[in-house]
Amino acid sequence: MNLTETIGLGVAGNFAHHLEQAGELKDFENVVTKEANAPKGIFPFYLPNSQSFLGLYPIGREKLELPNYECNAQVEPEVAILFDIIYNENMEVTNLVAKQFTAFNDCTIRKEGAKKISEKKSWCANSKGMAKEWIDIDKFEEGGVMDNFHLCSFLKRDGVLYPYGIDAPLLGYSYFYTKLQNWLIEKMNEQKDFGPLEDIAMHLKDTNYPNQAIITIGATAYADFGEKNYLQSKDEIFVVVYDAQKGKADIEEAEDKIILHQRVV
Repeated sequence: MNLTETIGLGVAGNFAHHLEQAGELKDFENVVTKEANAPKGIFPFYLPNSQSFLGLYPIGREKLELPNYECNAQVEPEVAILFDIIYNENMEVTNLVAKQFTAFNDCTIRKEGAKKISEKKSWCANSKGMAKEWIDIDKFEEGGVMDNFHLCSFLKRDGVLYPYGIDAPLLGYSYFYTKLQNWLIEKMNEQKDFGPLEDIAMHLKDTNYPNQAIITIGATAYADFGEKNYLQSKDEIFVVVYDAQKGKADIEEAEDKIILHQRVV
């Protein structure tokens, strides 16, 4: 699957406690949301054909490269959804059609003083991670294939496997299914350049209105080890999306699981 012409967008604050644990809640102190539990906004992590640093395709498969300067980087275990983007004659987004989903690592640098979320999201061609396999979405609403799936993550260091993010049902996202879809459409059309957020409609225009988007819908809360430990060289990362009715949250290859496995270099 060639996704180099597909815009990459992420959702900030779509899972309880993640922003607090990541030390990023203050970044959004002036961002007003319609509901208390609403996500804070969306951000770009890849802009195809852009001349900025976001024009470099950042998604790797098997390795994660840390920046060549000292930094605090954490795994952000997420579900990525591939959407078709539907525009009207005025090139406003009118619909997002969910096609497939997979496991994703939205690795992030905890960087004080960053003005935009995107400044902490991309630094090289392997600054993110996405599993090779995808699961088709029959319908992006209750009763669909995603109902029974969970997301979890682990980190192996010095031969010891630690839970990194909590094991969470996809239905545990603050906004999901139609509510998330409608919110995304609104933000893609109306979100302005404010605080840590950016004008997404302008990015769509500047990238010549791409037909598809990879949207990472939010990172889970961290387990104790994940909250307290930043990534180191030689760590192994596992982000697992699995059907809780058919398997357990382990990292063994099995049916009804998608596993992203990356080595940190």
